[in-house]
Amino acid sequence: MAHSHSKYADFESLRERAVTLRREGYSLRQIRDELKVFNNDILNQLVKGEAPPAWTKRPRAKDDLRAKARELRLQGWTYDQIEAELGCSRSSVSLWVRDLPKPERKRSPGEAAAIARKGWEAKLRIRDEERQRTKAMAKQAMAKQAIGGLSPRELFLVGVSLYWAEGSKDKPYERRENVTFVNSDPGVIKVFLAWLDLVGIERERLRFTVMIHESADVAGAERYWAELVGADSSAFNKTTLKKHNPKTVRKNIGAAYRGCLVIKVLKGADLYRRIEGSWCGIVWGADSTD
Repeated sequence: MAHSHSKYADFESLRERAVTLRREGYSLRQIRDELKVFNNDILNQLVKGEAPPAWTKRPRAKDDLRAKARELRLQGWTYDQIEAELGCSRSSVSLWVRDLPKPERKRSPGEAAAIARKGWEAKLRIRDEERQRTKAMAKQAMAKQAIGGLSPRELFLVGVSLYWAEGSKDKPYERRENVTFVNSDPGVIKVFLAWLDLVGIERERLRFTVMIHESADVAGAERYWAELVGADSSAFNKTTLKKHNPKTVRKNIGAAYRGCLVIKVLKGADLYRRIEGSWCGIVWGADSTD
């Protein structure tokens, strides 16, 4: 906005006098009093472009701090480091150096490895969650559409196959004609119990044993398996604890780890012979298939 110089008709002559005084070391106040110019806007116009004399500049206590802060920032220091070094507020540090480029953070090899590991673990967790959702959907679809209910014959063949994969077997060098089945998968345990019901084994003939690492939640595992098989404590033998080896890096840890369940059929020699004979029949049937 232009200022009116009507009150000061000979503005240029007045400006020459003001500039001369300014160069002689006069302050604005002194020039005002000398020239009788009491309008601050006009006064500033008269000395525009002329630096004030050094003696009129009031030293600022933080000028040195500001210069030091900028120097440290250019060296790659963080706000926190500058604040601690100079003993000034964070807001002051931000005001002084915010126009400077942000330094690239330097990480130690350990920090970089930890960050990379954390990111990879997050990716694995996301992948695992997606995999679990997909598996759950696939299980439901397969159970309803492809499998449906099992016939007695189908359940019999499944049970024999499960036992021959996971159960104890008779050896020429060690006679063991008994039925002992071990597994950690609750689904497998359910199927095997259904098979025992199918072949007429009363639940009173079953004895259960929990096998688990001593460092795990033993009591919780015992409750879990008891509820799963629907048996009271009288049907359970003393839990077998596996000694903890601190040198071994175990993967089966956490709330989902419940050890294994051992199912033993009392007086099971005859049942074992039936299982072995049935398995031979399954093998023969597979060999005979075109």
